[in-house]
Amino acid sequence: MSVLSLALVTGCSDSGSGSGSDGKDSGKGGKDSAAAAKPLSDSELGKLIVTTADVKGFKVAPLGKAETFAAAKEDVKVVDEKCAPLAYVLTGFAPGDSASYVNRTAHEDPAAKAAASPTKNMEDMSPEELEKALDSVTDALGSTTTLVSLSSYEGDGAKETMSSVSEAIKGCGSGFTATGGDDPQKFSKVVGEKASGNGDESVAFAATADADGSPLIVHAEVARHGNTVATYYSLSLAALAEDGKKAIAYSVPAALIKAQAAKLG
Repeated sequence: MSVLSLALVTGCSDSGSGSGSDGKDSGKGGKDSAAAAKPLSDSELGKLIVTTADVKGFKVAPLGKAETFAAAKEDVKVVDEKCAPLAYVLTGFAPGDSASYVNRTAHEDPAAKAAASPTKNMEDMSPEELEKALDSVTDALGSTTTLVSLSSYEGDGAKETMSSVSEAIKGCGSGFTATGGDDPQKFSKVVGEKASGNGDESVAFAATADADGSPLIVHAEVARHGNTVATYYSLSLAALAEDGKKAIAYSVPAALIKAQAAKLG
């Protein structure tokens, strides 16, 4: 399994109602008139996706080949087809039949949270310096890596995509298996979570992945902004280091969602 591209899943839900939508799209015009909007191109989405300059404490970059679960969306196979939208979210592909899409990885910068790296050897440190150095290591492990994607749709495609994601969250509670190439990845559980409420509608979920025999919980959020859909899939480095042996409390970074939402308007 590519830890980056298929280990960032979490439960899916709405921003509090349990229906998978925050309900902000009812009767709205303007930006929410998605059906009337022309889908954006890959190039246009590339200008809108979050960058390092947009969000403090994160380093944003394109995915490398080693970080991808599959070379193309068509290579992602899901045993239960209704769960496919969740698998696409967790692999950085468009969750629906989009006209265009782009993705990036956003690595939380430990230097933004942790103290400066110690210049002394541990045996030469005072108790206070040693404690500070250990706190720095803990902060680094507490960092997250998030796979962010933007996809744009014709007509009602974005709304239909949100519906399919919501239905998948409801219908795939007992998990699903996805394959990219020769390496299957099993998720034993999917649960809905409270979404941020950003965009015209948003959902969030947590998924329990099988990480070499140990359970690993990952988190995700999907938000619609007009006819553009943003997805976020986050993995805690601390959770990964623990191999699922210890529960680690974390979520998709709010600052990252806020920064991306601001760019989408």
